[in-house]
Amino acid sequence: MPDFSSHTSTRPASTTPANEDRRLSHLRALERKALWLSTWMIHNANHLRPSRDGLKVGGHQASSASMASLMTALFFDVLRPQDRVAVKPHASPVFHAIQYLMGRQTREKLERFRAFGGAQSYPSRTKDTADVDFSTGSVGLGVAVTAFASMVQDYVRLKGLTDQPEGRMVALVGDAEMDEGNVFEALLEGWKHDLRNAWWIIDYNRQSLDSVVSDKLWEPITGMFRSLDWKVVIMKYGRLLEAAFREPGGDALRHWIDTCPNQLYAALCFKGGAAWREALLRDLGTTGGIRGLLDSHDDAGLARLMTNLAGHDLPTILDTFHGLANGPDAEQPACFVAYTVKGMGLPFQGHKDNHAGLMNPDQIASFKVQCGIGDGQEWEPFAGLDVDVEDLKRFLAEEVPFTATDRRRLSAGFVPVPERLNVPLTERMSTQEGFGKILADLAKGDTDLAARIVTTSPDVTVSTNLGAWVNRRGLFDRHERHDIFKEQKVVSAQRWQGDPQGQHIELGIAEHNLFLMLGALGLSHDLFGTRLLPVGTLYDPFVMRGLDAFNYALYQDARFMLVATPGGVTLAPEGGAHQSIATPLIGMGLPKLSSFEPAFVDELAAIMRWGFEHMQKPDGGSLYLQLSTRTLEQPARLLDEKAVIDGGYWLRPPAADTDLAIIYMGALAPEALAAHGQMLEDVPGAGLLAVTSADRLYQGWMAARRERQAGRRQEAPVERLLSALPAGARLVTLTDGHPAGLSWLGSVRGHRVAALGVEVFGQSADLPDLYRALNLDADAVIDAAARLLLE
Repeated sequence: MPDFSSHTSTRPASTTPANEDRRLSHLRALERKALWLSTWMIHNANHLRPSRDGLKVGGHQASSASMASLMTALFFDVLRPQDRVAVKPHASPVFHAIQYLMGRQTREKLERFRAFGGAQSYPSRTKDTADVDFSTGSVGLGVAVTAFASMVQDYVRLKGLTDQPEGRMVALVGDAEMDEGNVFEALLEGWKHDLRNAWWIIDYNRQSLDSVVSDKLWEPITGMFRSLDWKVVIMKYGRLLEAAFREPGGDALRHWIDTCPNQLYAALCFKGGAAWREALLRDLGTTGGIRGLLDSHDDAGLARLMTNLAGHDLPTILDTFHGLANGPDAEQPACFVAYTVKGMGLPFQGHKDNHAGLMNPDQIASFKVQCGIGDGQEWEPFAGLDVDVEDLKRFLAEEVPFTATDRRRLSAGFVPVPERLNVPLTERMSTQEGFGKILADLAKGDTDLAARIVTTSPDVTVSTNLGAWVNRRGLFDRHERHDIFKEQKVVSAQRWQGDPQGQHIELGIAEHNLFLMLGALGLSHDLFGTRLLPVGTLYDPFVMRGLDAFNYALYQDARFMLVATPGGVTLAPEGGAHQSIATPLIGMGLPKLSSFEPAFVDELAAIMRWGFEHMQKPDGGSLYLQLSTRTLEQPARLLDEKAVIDGGYWLRPPAADTDLAIIYMGALAPEALAAHGQMLEDVPGAGLLAVTSADRLYQGWMAARRERQAGRRQEAPVERLLSALPAGARLVTLTDGHPAGLSWLGSVRGHRVAALGVEVFGQSADLPDLYRALNLDADAVIDAAARLLLE
């Protein structure tokens, strides 16, 4: 495991003026090189690399240029190995260029930017070989996850589960990303949990994809941060402009820039020095000192002055970051509003259409000359620099804090899981009740498994049966939180007190935050060297509300168990707004996720036990459990746990010559059992197949097909199950969700299928009425079977 213990400062020990001049000279050279490489990388992908499909590759040269200075300062000077960074998606080329200069990215990957096997369009933990802490790409989610990662860091540190030094969670944010609602949901959650050690650095270039952002957008943005106890740092002007403001007429110049509309400022950035001169003479020509200031600069110098914003001025950036990092407010979350110019240094800087703009061959040729790059030197990391290259190499090898360790990704050992999870079964139970009892039993024990489970829920802790777990294990809070109701002797079933040893993180009712928290908890082994086993609960229909963040967490390969309960139209009296339809298909469709919908509690116990192991395996993943509040009679039996995990088993095995099998999943087991019992007289030997995971059955089938295509013999569990049926047998599938979730079973061995499920929004009702209306009851199964057998 890497040792970060000596890397606690963001400034090297030697700070003599000569050393600082040398350091700044090196950083400026690296800044120019990062801008060149990122620009060339995109140009190569779009103009030089052969195109077989004729599609524009893209790559955001302008968005990269606005971040080059900020990222140079951070990665080559400010960040320490224990700091974690979410890079603005459209600054991916700069990130790859910086990693290349650090020796952590290859030229081949850069040449294949946005091509198969090359550097990814947006930084990816799983697809990039470079040192990516957080995947980005879904706008706003990479920003917000840093707040939750900081909370997770507090969780493992306060419990003494890690010996790693405290890091800072840093997000590089596009100003347009601040339109995303999930960002503000995360801010509010951070305030509730006393967020620390988070920096959000906003690239305030005031341009989005389609337009220039509203004037003074920074005011409501910073107002929100201040109201939630963040430190706000406005980084507006560089040293050239600050010096100009001290000259005669400087106050008027500052006021003119401060009040200049964003569109006008952007247009003048594009048009250049002559346009700046004309505008300033028009508006400030009679102001004392202005003509002298203008006359002292040629057009190129005036353009340089008027675009000298703080986000492009390395001395200002370094002083600001180091000043806060080493000051008394170092742990306070901080928002930096860094003024920049979109496309800074490129021919289309400031142009409102530059978001997806690409430099043409003539422009890139001119830029290459400007950067001092000779033909054939385009990929050379040190070509065209005006510094001692050998000294620069020593600087990179020995003086950059961020690269002081070869490996920043950590690892954690395997948490042992018992052979069986105990659950006290009663005659009738729901799977949701069983889930609560399984966790409650774990909570009683002093096991490694119980110690590493951390639960979280968006204000539905009690109604998803987590209450008993929380009563025993407590709420997590950085500070001791008393249960005032208990102190006031008010009787309550919930004995919730908060302290650093608690193992439940209570969230507000925002599903994006749940999935971002699960994502951060599920990366703790990699980020902080501590294995956690996160379990999150929510109502199943609201998976769709947080689906973007759910997908994002899986894309990062975060490991967690999602318990979604209750759902389907079986949540009958709640009505259509609370009844899920498509969630089983979501579970099947998302990669790195195993989706289960057990009917009985013994099945659930086997799935959870397997899941706690699966979450820890290198080739494992996350789990999605769809549970129900419907109480069912629990079978007394010796369960085939392997079959449950594989996805299904014969609850009533078929006769070898039967004409029919009923296949069900989840809470509709009673309807399937009733229909099966009624049909046995007419269809002797009919089978009843219990599906615990359509997802696992399908994935196993696909894996077996791939094996056979490669010439290896392989039979999938679903193929073995259905081989018990004759070729002419019919299947009736029944699920509380879209019928497509099970209808594919007919393709496995060519059986005819009648698929029953939900294809319309539900309504408030009791179960008999709703099942009858939606053709989910036993009569509907019998009728479907009769029609199928007559075809």
